[in-house]
Amino acid sequence: MAASTELYLKRVKDYVGGPPGTASLVSTLRQIVGVMTTDKLSAVVIVDEDQRPVGIVTEQDIVRRAAFSADADQPVNDIMSAPVETIGMEERLYVAITRMRRFGHRHLPVIDADGRVCALIDRYEAMADATAELMTGIDDLTRGGGIDGLREIKAAEAGLASQLLAENVSAPEIQALLTHINADIHARIVAAELASLESEGWGPPPVPFSVIVLGSGGRGENALHPDQDNGFILADYPDDRHSDIDAWFIELAERMTRNLDDIGLPFCRGHVMATNPLWRKSISQWRDQITHWSRRQKPAMLLHCDIFFDFQSVWGDAVLTDELRGYTTQLIEGNQGFLRSLYAADGDHATARRWFHRFATERKNTEHKGEVNLKLGGLLPLVECIRLLSLLAGIDKTSTLSRMAELAARNILGSDEHDYLKGAFEHISFLLLRRQVADLSAGNEPSNFVPPGALSERERDILSDSLKAVESLRKRIAFEFGGEIF
Repeated sequence: MAASTELYLKRVKDYVGGPPGTASLVSTLRQIVGVMTTDKLSAVVIVDEDQRPVGIVTEQDIVRRAAFSADADQPVNDIMSAPVETIGMEERLYVAITRMRRFGHRHLPVIDADGRVCALIDRYEAMADATAELMTGIDDLTRGGGIDGLREIKAAEAGLASQLLAENVSAPEIQALLTHINADIHARIVAAELASLESEGWGPPPVPFSVIVLGSGGRGENALHPDQDNGFILADYPDDRHSDIDAWFIELAERMTRNLDDIGLPFCRGHVMATNPLWRKSISQWRDQITHWSRRQKPAMLLHCDIFFDFQSVWGDAVLTDELRGYTTQLIEGNQGFLRSLYAADGDHATARRWFHRFATERKNTEHKGEVNLKLGGLLPLVECIRLLSLLAGIDKTSTLSRMAELAARNILGSDEHDYLKGAFEHISFLLLRRQVADLSAGNEPSNFVPPGALSERERDILSDSLKAVESLRKRIAFEFGGEIF
Protein backbone atom coordinates (compact mmCIF):
# COMPACT_ATOMS: atom_id res chain seq x y z
CA MET A 1 0.00 0.00 0.00
CA ALA A 2 1.33 3.44 -0.87
CA ALA A 3 2.29 5.81 1.92
CA SER A 4 -0.06 8.40 0.41
CA THR A 5 -3.10 6.39 1.46
CA GLU A 6 -1.86 4.34 4.41
CA LEU A 7 -2.89 7.05 6.85
CA TYR A 8 -6.56 6.60 5.90
CA LEU A 9 -6.53 3.03 7.17
CA LYS A 10 -4.41 3.36 10.31
CA ARG A 11 -6.18 3.40 13.63
CA VAL A 12 -4.98 5.44 16.57
CA LYS A 13 -3.94 2.24 18.37
CA ASP A 14 -1.62 1.37 15.44
CA TYR A 15 0.27 4.63 15.88
CA VAL A 16 0.56 5.52 19.55
CA GLY A 17 3.38 4.50 21.86
CA GLY A 18 3.51 4.18 25.62
CA PRO A 19 1.57 6.06 28.28
CA PRO A 20 1.90 9.87 28.36
CA GLY A 21 3.11 12.09 31.13
CA THR A 22 0.28 12.67 33.60
CA ALA A 23 -0.29 14.66 36.76
CA SER A 24 -3.12 15.11 39.23
CA LEU A 25 -5.22 18.19 39.90
CA VAL A 26 -3.36 18.83 43.14
CA SER A 27 -0.06 19.26 41.30
CA THR A 28 1.60 22.68 41.21
CA LEU A 29 3.14 24.56 38.33
CA ARG A 30 6.59 23.83 39.77
CA GLN A 31 5.90 20.09 39.75
CA ILE A 32 4.54 20.15 36.20
CA VAL A 33 7.56 22.07 34.87
CA GLY A 34 9.82 19.63 36.70
CA VAL A 35 8.16 16.62 35.07
CA MET A 36 8.25 18.19 31.61
CA THR A 37 11.92 19.12 31.98
CA THR A 38 13.08 15.80 33.42
CA ASP A 39 11.17 13.63 30.95
CA LYS A 40 11.55 16.04 28.00
CA LEU A 41 7.80 16.29 27.47
CA SER A 42 5.96 18.90 25.43
CA ALA A 43 2.69 18.25 27.27
CA VAL A 44 1.31 16.67 30.44
CA VAL A 45 -2.23 15.33 30.73
CA ILE A 46 -4.04 16.24 33.93
CA VAL A 47 -6.14 13.34 35.20
CA ASP A 48 -8.64 12.70 37.96
CA GLU A 49 -8.34 9.90 40.50
CA ASP A 50 -9.66 7.39 37.94
CA GLN A 51 -7.03 8.39 35.35
CA ARG A 52 -9.60 10.11 33.17
CA PRO A 53 -8.31 13.28 31.46
CA VAL A 54 -9.70 16.57 32.77
CA GLY A 55 -7.18 18.97 31.23
CA ILE A 56 -3.81 19.34 29.56
CA VAL A 57 -0.76 21.55 30.15
CA THR A 58 1.50 22.20 27.15
CA GLU A 59 4.68 24.15 26.62
CA GLN A 60 2.55 26.94 25.18
CA ASP A 61 0.45 27.03 28.35
CA ILE A 62 3.61 27.43 30.40
CA VAL A 63 4.88 30.26 28.21
CA ARG A 64 1.60 32.09 27.63
CA ARG A 65 -0.10 31.71 30.98
CA ALA A 66 2.62 31.14 33.52
CA ALA A 67 5.89 32.77 32.53
CA PHE A 68 5.05 36.31 33.61
CA SER A 69 2.14 35.95 36.00
CA ALA A 70 1.98 32.58 37.73
CA ASP A 71 3.55 31.62 41.03
CA ALA A 72 5.58 28.40 40.99
CA ASP A 73 3.30 26.92 43.65
CA GLN A 74 0.11 27.86 41.83
CA PRO A 75 -2.20 24.83 41.30
CA VAL A 76 -2.25 23.32 37.85
CA ASN A 77 -6.01 23.86 37.69
CA ASP A 78 -5.32 27.58 37.16
CA ILE A 79 -3.22 27.17 34.02
CA MET A 80 -4.33 23.96 32.30
CA SER A 81 -6.49 23.93 29.17
CA ALA A 82 -9.88 22.43 29.98
CA PRO A 83 -12.05 20.73 28.99
CA VAL A 84 -9.72 18.61 26.91
CA GLU A 85 -10.48 17.01 23.54
CA THR A 86 -9.80 13.25 23.43
CA ILE A 87 -9.95 10.42 20.92
CA GLY A 88 -10.49 6.67 21.29
CA MET A 89 -7.93 3.98 20.48
CA GLU A 90 -10.18 2.46 17.78
CA GLU A 91 -10.68 5.73 15.89
CA ARG A 92 -8.94 6.33 12.57
CA LEU A 93 -5.69 8.27 12.74
CA TYR A 94 -6.84 10.72 10.07
CA VAL A 95 -9.74 11.70 12.34
CA ALA A 96 -7.28 12.53 15.12
CA ILE A 97 -5.16 14.64 12.77
CA THR A 98 -8.15 16.56 11.48
CA ARG A 99 -9.55 17.14 14.97
CA MET A 100 -6.21 18.65 16.05
CA ARG A 101 -6.03 20.79 12.92
CA ARG A 102 -9.61 21.97 13.30
CA PHE A 103 -9.20 23.06 16.92
CA GLY A 104 -5.60 24.22 16.64
CA HIS A 105 -4.27 21.60 19.07
CA ARG A 106 -0.80 20.11 18.88
CA HIS A 107 -1.63 17.28 21.29
CA LEU A 108 -4.60 14.96 21.69
CA PRO A 109 -4.96 12.55 24.63
CA VAL A 110 -5.96 9.01 23.68
CA ILE A 111 -8.41 7.15 25.90
CA ASP A 112 -9.24 3.47 26.27
CA ALA A 113 -12.70 1.89 26.31
CA ASP A 114 -13.14 2.95 29.97
CA GLY A 115 -12.25 6.58 29.29
CA ARG A 116 -8.81 6.39 30.92
CA VAL A 117 -5.90 8.17 29.27
CA CYS A 118 -3.41 5.74 27.76
CA ALA A 119 -1.43 7.68 25.14
CA LEU A 120 -0.88 11.09 23.57
CA ILE A 121 -0.80 12.00 19.88
CA ASP A 122 1.44 14.78 18.59
CA ARG A 123 -0.02 16.40 15.48
CA TYR A 124 3.31 17.18 13.81
CA GLU A 125 4.64 13.68 14.33
CA ALA A 126 1.42 12.14 13.00
CA MET A 127 1.53 14.37 9.92
CA ALA A 128 5.23 13.79 9.21
CA ASP A 129 4.59 11.38 6.33
CA ALA A 130 1.43 13.03 5.03
CA THR A 131 1.59 14.77 1.67
CA ALA A 132 -0.30 17.96 0.84
CA GLU A 133 -2.56 15.88 -1.42
CA LEU A 134 -3.30 13.50 1.44
CA MET A 135 -4.12 16.34 3.84
CA THR A 136 -6.50 17.80 1.27
CA GLY A 137 -8.21 14.43 1.03
CA ILE A 138 -8.44 14.14 4.80
CA ASP A 139 -9.94 17.62 5.04
CA ASP A 140 -12.52 16.61 2.41
CA LEU A 141 -13.60 13.72 4.63
CA THR A 142 -13.86 15.72 7.84
CA ARG A 143 -15.50 18.98 6.84
CA GLY A 144 -17.67 20.97 9.18
CA GLY A 145 -20.38 23.38 8.19
CA GLY A 146 -23.49 21.38 8.97
CA ILE A 147 -25.46 19.50 6.33
CA ASP A 148 -23.60 21.09 3.41
CA GLY A 149 -20.28 19.93 4.85
CA LEU A 150 -21.58 16.42 5.45
CA ARG A 151 -22.90 16.28 1.90
CA GLU A 152 -19.40 17.09 0.66
CA ILE A 153 -17.95 14.36 2.88
CA LYS A 154 -20.36 11.81 1.42
CA ALA A 155 -19.53 12.93 -2.12
CA ALA A 156 -15.78 12.58 -1.42
CA GLU A 157 -16.11 8.87 -0.64
CA ALA A 158 -16.08 7.84 -4.31
CA GLY A 159 -12.78 9.62 -4.93
CA LEU A 160 -11.26 8.02 -1.87
CA ALA A 161 -12.42 4.54 -2.92
CA SER A 162 -11.01 5.08 -6.40
CA GLN A 163 -7.65 6.20 -5.01
CA LEU A 164 -7.41 3.26 -2.64
CA LEU A 165 -8.38 0.75 -5.34
CA ALA A 166 -5.70 2.20 -7.61
CA GLU A 167 -3.14 1.53 -4.89
CA ASN A 168 -4.26 -2.09 -4.44
CA VAL A 169 -5.90 -1.68 -1.05
CA SER A 170 -8.26 -4.61 -0.51
CA ALA A 171 -11.96 -3.98 -1.02
CA PRO A 172 -12.92 -5.06 2.54
CA GLU A 173 -10.47 -2.52 3.97
CA ILE A 174 -11.99 0.19 1.79
CA GLN A 175 -15.51 -0.85 2.77
CA ALA A 176 -14.54 -0.72 6.44
CA LEU A 177 -13.26 2.82 5.96
CA LEU A 178 -16.42 3.87 4.07
CA THR A 179 -18.50 2.40 6.89
CA HIS A 180 -16.45 4.35 9.43
CA ILE A 181 -17.05 7.59 7.52
CA ASN A 182 -20.79 6.88 7.31
CA ALA A 183 -20.89 6.08 11.03
CA ASP A 184 -19.19 9.40 11.74
CA ILE A 185 -21.82 11.13 9.59
CA HIS A 186 -24.56 9.50 11.69
CA ALA A 187 -22.84 10.59 14.90
CA ARG A 188 -22.36 14.18 13.79
CA ILE A 189 -25.97 14.49 12.66
CA VAL A 190 -27.24 13.07 15.95
CA ALA A 191 -25.00 15.39 18.00
CA ALA A 192 -26.15 18.42 16.00
CA GLU A 193 -29.83 17.51 16.34
CA LEU A 194 -29.48 16.91 20.09
CA ALA A 195 -28.17 20.47 20.44
CA SER A 196 -31.01 21.79 18.25
CA LEU A 197 -33.68 19.92 20.21
CA GLU A 198 -32.41 21.30 23.50
CA SER A 199 -32.19 24.87 22.18
CA GLU A 200 -35.73 24.60 20.79
CA GLY A 201 -37.19 23.61 24.14
CA TRP A 202 -37.39 19.83 23.71
CA GLY A 203 -34.77 19.39 26.41
CA PRO A 204 -32.01 16.76 26.64
CA PRO A 205 -32.65 13.06 25.91
CA PRO A 206 -35.20 11.83 28.46
CA VAL A 207 -33.30 8.54 28.86
CA PRO A 208 -29.89 7.22 27.72
CA PHE A 209 -29.96 5.66 24.26
CA SER A 210 -27.85 4.18 21.48
CA VAL A 211 -28.16 4.73 17.73
CA ILE A 212 -27.52 1.50 15.85
CA VAL A 213 -26.93 0.70 12.20
CA LEU A 214 -27.83 -2.65 10.72
CA GLY A 215 -27.11 -4.70 7.59
CA SER A 216 -23.92 -3.84 5.72
CA GLY A 217 -23.28 -0.87 8.01
CA GLY A 218 -23.36 -3.12 11.06
CA ARG A 219 -20.97 -5.55 9.35
CA GLY A 220 -18.55 -2.77 8.38
CA GLU A 221 -19.14 -3.57 4.70
CA ASN A 222 -20.73 -0.44 3.22
CA ALA A 223 -20.21 0.11 -0.48
CA LEU A 224 -20.67 3.51 -2.13
CA HIS A 225 -24.43 3.92 -2.11
CA PRO A 226 -25.99 2.22 0.92
CA ASP A 227 -29.42 3.23 2.07
CA GLN A 228 -30.37 3.75 5.69
CA ASP A 229 -30.76 0.81 8.06
CA ASN A 230 -30.88 2.22 11.57
CA GLY A 231 -32.67 2.09 14.90
CA PHE A 232 -32.65 3.22 18.53
CA ILE A 233 -32.06 1.23 21.71
CA LEU A 234 -33.43 3.15 24.70
CA ALA A 235 -32.78 2.59 28.37
CA ASP A 236 -35.83 1.25 30.19
CA TYR A 237 -38.35 3.76 31.50
CA PRO A 238 -41.74 3.64 33.30
CA ASP A 239 -44.71 2.69 31.13
CA ASP A 240 -46.61 5.81 32.16
CA ARG A 241 -43.91 7.96 30.53
CA HIS A 242 -44.08 6.25 27.14
CA SER A 243 -46.05 8.97 25.34
CA ASP A 244 -43.74 11.87 26.15
CA ILE A 245 -40.50 9.87 25.89
CA ASP A 246 -41.45 8.25 22.58
CA ALA A 247 -42.55 11.63 21.19
CA TRP A 248 -39.07 13.00 21.91
CA PHE A 249 -37.35 10.10 20.13
CA ILE A 250 -39.77 10.24 17.18
CA GLU A 251 -38.74 13.85 16.67
CA LEU A 252 -35.05 12.94 16.80
CA ALA A 253 -35.57 9.99 14.44
CA GLU A 254 -37.40 12.13 11.89
CA ARG A 255 -34.68 14.76 11.93
CA MET A 256 -31.86 12.22 11.77
CA THR A 257 -33.29 10.19 8.88
CA ARG A 258 -34.26 13.30 6.93
CA ASN A 259 -30.76 14.73 7.22
CA LEU A 260 -29.15 11.41 6.29
CA ASP A 261 -31.30 11.30 3.16
CA ASP A 262 -30.37 14.88 2.35
CA ILE A 263 -26.62 14.23 2.44
CA GLY A 264 -26.73 11.03 0.33
CA LEU A 265 -27.79 8.12 2.56
CA PRO A 266 -31.31 7.55 1.18
CA PHE A 267 -34.35 6.43 3.12
CA CYS A 268 -34.69 2.66 3.45
CA ARG A 269 -37.40 1.39 1.11
CA GLY A 270 -38.25 -1.29 3.64
CA HIS A 271 -38.61 1.32 6.42
CA VAL A 272 -35.80 -0.14 8.53
CA MET A 273 -35.28 3.18 10.28
CA ALA A 274 -35.71 4.63 13.75
CA THR A 275 -38.85 6.43 12.56
CA ASN A 276 -40.52 3.00 12.48
CA PRO A 277 -41.52 1.87 16.01
CA LEU A 278 -40.39 -1.65 15.10
CA TRP A 279 -36.79 -0.34 15.15
CA ARG A 280 -37.18 2.10 18.07
CA LYS A 281 -37.50 0.30 21.39
CA SER A 282 -36.33 0.16 24.97
CA ILE A 283 -33.79 -2.53 25.84
CA SER A 284 -36.50 -4.66 27.48
CA GLN A 285 -38.78 -4.26 24.47
CA TRP A 286 -35.93 -5.29 22.18
CA ARG A 287 -35.33 -8.43 24.23
CA ASP A 288 -39.02 -9.29 24.05
CA GLN A 289 -39.07 -8.57 20.32
CA ILE A 290 -36.10 -10.83 19.56
CA THR A 291 -37.55 -13.61 21.71
CA HIS A 292 -40.85 -13.28 19.82
CA TRP A 293 -39.07 -13.40 16.46
CA SER A 294 -37.18 -16.52 17.46
CA ARG A 295 -40.37 -18.35 18.46
CA ARG A 296 -42.92 -17.30 15.85
CA GLN A 297 -40.58 -17.66 12.83
CA LYS A 298 -42.89 -16.06 10.28
CA PRO A 299 -41.33 -15.02 6.93
CA ALA A 300 -41.56 -11.27 7.59
CA MET A 301 -40.04 -11.71 11.02
CA LEU A 302 -37.21 -13.80 9.64
CA LEU A 303 -36.44 -11.02 7.16
CA HIS A 304 -36.19 -8.60 10.07
CA CYS A 305 -33.79 -11.00 11.81
CA ASP A 306 -31.53 -11.13 8.78
CA ILE A 307 -31.19 -7.34 8.94
CA PHE A 308 -31.04 -7.07 12.70
CA PHE A 309 -28.37 -9.61 13.63
CA ASP A 310 -25.55 -7.45 12.25
CA PHE A 311 -26.30 -4.35 14.36
CA GLN A 312 -23.59 -2.04 15.71
CA SER A 313 -23.70 1.21 17.68
CA VAL A 314 -22.65 4.46 15.98
CA TRP A 315 -23.61 6.87 18.75
CA GLY A 316 -24.62 6.85 22.39
CA ASP A 317 -24.60 4.42 25.29
CA ALA A 318 -22.54 1.41 24.16
CA VAL A 319 -23.59 -0.50 27.28
CA LEU A 320 -27.09 -0.83 25.85
CA THR A 321 -25.73 -2.19 22.58
CA ASP A 322 -23.41 -4.64 24.33
CA GLU A 323 -26.22 -5.85 26.57
CA LEU A 324 -28.50 -6.49 23.61
CA ARG A 325 -25.71 -8.21 21.68
CA GLY A 326 -25.04 -10.52 24.59
CA TYR A 327 -28.72 -11.38 25.00
CA THR A 328 -29.18 -12.02 21.27
CA THR A 329 -26.07 -14.20 20.98
CA GLN A 330 -27.07 -16.34 23.96
CA LEU A 331 -30.68 -16.68 22.79
CA ILE A 332 -29.79 -17.85 19.26
CA GLU A 333 -26.71 -19.97 20.02
CA GLY A 334 -27.49 -23.61 19.26
CA ASN A 335 -31.12 -22.82 18.40
CA GLN A 336 -31.34 -25.28 15.50
CA GLY A 337 -35.09 -24.87 15.00
CA PHE A 338 -34.93 -21.14 14.56
CA LEU A 339 -31.82 -21.27 12.38
CA ARG A 340 -33.43 -23.89 10.13
CA SER A 341 -36.30 -21.46 9.58
CA LEU A 342 -33.84 -18.66 8.89
CA TYR A 343 -32.04 -20.88 6.38
CA ALA A 344 -35.33 -21.71 4.65
CA ALA A 345 -36.06 -18.00 4.27
CA ASP A 346 -32.62 -17.43 2.69
CA GLY A 347 -32.38 -20.71 0.80
CA ASP A 348 -33.32 -19.41 -2.64
CA HIS A 349 -30.31 -17.09 -2.81
CA ALA A 350 -28.28 -19.15 -5.29
CA THR A 351 -25.00 -17.99 -6.79
CA ALA A 352 -24.66 -16.63 -10.31
CA ARG A 353 -22.31 -19.42 -11.40
CA ARG A 354 -23.31 -21.73 -14.23
CA TRP A 355 -21.52 -24.53 -16.08
CA PHE A 356 -18.31 -23.98 -18.09
CA HIS A 357 -17.41 -20.67 -16.39
CA ARG A 358 -20.65 -19.09 -17.51
CA PHE A 359 -22.71 -16.76 -15.34
CA ALA A 360 -26.41 -16.17 -14.79
CA THR A 361 -27.16 -12.72 -16.18
CA GLU A 362 -30.05 -10.31 -15.85
CA ARG A 363 -32.91 -10.79 -18.31
CA LYS A 364 -35.83 -8.69 -17.06
CA ASN A 365 -34.11 -5.42 -16.11
CA THR A 366 -33.41 -3.80 -19.49
CA GLU A 367 -30.94 -1.33 -18.01
CA HIS A 368 -28.69 -4.18 -16.81
CA LYS A 369 -29.61 -6.90 -19.29
CA GLY A 370 -26.74 -9.34 -19.78
CA GLU A 371 -25.01 -8.24 -16.56
CA VAL A 372 -24.40 -10.25 -13.38
CA ASN A 373 -25.89 -9.13 -10.07
CA LEU A 374 -22.87 -9.89 -7.89
CA LYS A 375 -24.55 -8.78 -4.68
CA LEU A 376 -27.58 -11.03 -5.07
CA GLY A 377 -25.67 -13.86 -6.78
CA GLY A 378 -22.39 -13.65 -4.91
CA LEU A 379 -22.04 -11.69 -1.69
CA LEU A 380 -25.51 -12.25 -0.26
CA PRO A 381 -25.44 -16.08 -0.20
CA LEU A 382 -21.92 -16.01 1.27
CA VAL A 383 -22.81 -13.47 3.97
CA GLU A 384 -25.96 -15.40 4.89
CA CYS A 385 -24.20 -18.75 5.18
CA ILE A 386 -21.40 -17.36 7.34
CA ARG A 387 -23.96 -15.60 9.53
CA LEU A 388 -25.88 -18.85 10.09
CA LEU A 389 -22.78 -20.77 11.14
CA SER A 390 -21.71 -17.91 13.42
CA LEU A 391 -25.10 -17.62 15.11
CA LEU A 392 -25.17 -21.36 15.71
CA ALA A 393 -21.72 -21.21 17.30
CA GLY A 394 -22.53 -18.19 19.48
CA ILE A 395 -20.00 -15.91 17.75
CA ASP A 396 -20.78 -12.29 18.58
CA LYS A 397 -18.70 -10.66 15.83
CA THR A 398 -20.56 -9.03 12.95
CA SER A 399 -18.21 -8.54 9.99
CA THR A 400 -18.12 -11.41 7.52
CA LEU A 401 -14.32 -11.75 7.56
CA SER A 402 -14.10 -11.67 11.36
CA ARG A 403 -16.84 -14.29 11.55
CA MET A 404 -14.92 -16.45 9.07
CA ALA A 405 -11.72 -16.08 11.10
CA GLU A 406 -13.49 -17.11 14.31
CA LEU A 407 -15.16 -20.06 12.58
CA ALA A 408 -11.74 -21.19 11.34
CA ALA A 409 -10.22 -20.72 14.80
CA ARG A 410 -12.89 -23.06 16.19
CA ASN A 411 -12.33 -25.57 13.35
CA ILE A 412 -15.90 -25.07 12.13
CA LEU A 413 -14.36 -23.98 8.82
CA GLY A 414 -11.37 -25.94 7.59
CA SER A 415 -8.19 -24.07 6.78
CA ASP A 416 -8.56 -24.46 3.01
CA GLU A 417 -12.28 -23.73 3.15
CA HIS A 418 -11.60 -20.53 5.06
CA ASP A 419 -8.95 -19.43 2.56
CA TYR A 420 -11.22 -20.08 -0.44
CA LEU A 421 -14.16 -18.24 1.12
CA LYS A 422 -12.03 -15.32 2.29
CA GLY A 423 -10.64 -14.99 -1.23
CA ALA A 424 -14.15 -15.20 -2.67
CA PHE A 425 -15.42 -12.45 -0.40
CA GLU A 426 -12.49 -10.19 -1.24
CA HIS A 427 -12.69 -10.75 -5.01
CA ILE A 428 -16.45 -10.28 -5.32
CA SER A 429 -16.29 -7.19 -3.10
CA PHE A 430 -13.51 -5.80 -5.28
CA LEU A 431 -15.45 -6.29 -8.51
CA LEU A 432 -18.55 -4.66 -7.02
CA LEU A 433 -16.69 -1.70 -5.57
CA ARG A 434 -14.73 -1.10 -8.78
CA ARG A 435 -17.99 -1.14 -10.73
CA GLN A 436 -19.61 1.38 -8.39
CA VAL A 437 -16.63 3.71 -8.69
CA ALA A 438 -16.91 3.49 -12.49
CA ASP A 439 -20.67 4.13 -12.32
CA LEU A 440 -20.18 7.30 -10.29
CA SER A 441 -17.36 8.48 -12.52
CA ALA A 442 -19.72 8.14 -15.50
CA GLY A 443 -22.42 10.09 -13.69
CA ASN A 444 -24.59 7.03 -13.10
CA GLU A 445 -26.12 5.70 -9.91
CA PRO A 446 -23.95 2.92 -8.41
CA SER A 447 -25.35 -0.55 -9.01
CA ASN A 448 -24.59 -4.15 -8.09
CA PHE A 449 -24.48 -5.31 -11.72
CA VAL A 450 -21.19 -6.17 -13.43
CA PRO A 451 -20.93 -6.96 -17.20
CA PRO A 452 -18.96 -10.21 -17.64
CA GLY A 453 -17.38 -8.73 -20.75
CA ALA A 454 -15.81 -5.97 -18.66
CA LEU A 455 -13.78 -8.54 -16.71
CA SER A 456 -10.41 -9.86 -17.77
CA GLU A 457 -10.09 -13.59 -18.41
CA ARG A 458 -8.24 -13.97 -15.12
CA GLU A 459 -10.94 -12.05 -13.25
CA ARG A 460 -13.65 -14.24 -14.76
CA ASP A 461 -11.75 -17.39 -13.79
CA ILE A 462 -11.29 -16.15 -10.21
CA LEU A 463 -14.94 -15.14 -10.05
CA SER A 464 -16.04 -18.57 -11.23
CA ASP A 465 -13.83 -20.24 -8.61
CA SER A 466 -15.11 -17.82 -5.96
CA LEU A 467 -18.72 -18.65 -6.72
CA LYS A 468 -17.85 -22.35 -6.74
CA ALA A 469 -16.52 -21.97 -3.17
CA VAL A 470 -19.73 -20.23 -2.13
CA GLU A 471 -21.78 -23.01 -3.75
CA SER A 472 -19.86 -25.62 -1.77
CA LEU A 473 -20.61 -23.70 1.43
CA ARG A 474 -24.30 -23.49 0.47
CA LYS A 475 -24.44 -27.27 0.00
CA ARG A 476 -22.93 -27.75 3.43
CA ILE A 477 -25.44 -25.31 4.93
CA ALA A 478 -28.30 -27.03 3.11
CA PHE A 479 -27.29 -30.34 4.69
CA GLU A 480 -26.73 -28.92 8.19
CA PHE A 481 -29.73 -26.60 8.35
CA GLY A 482 -32.11 -27.94 5.73
CA GLY A 483 -31.58 -31.67 5.96
CA GLU A 484 -30.91 -31.90 2.22
CA ILE A 485 -28.52 -34.52 0.82
CA PHE A 486 -26.44 -33.83 -2.27
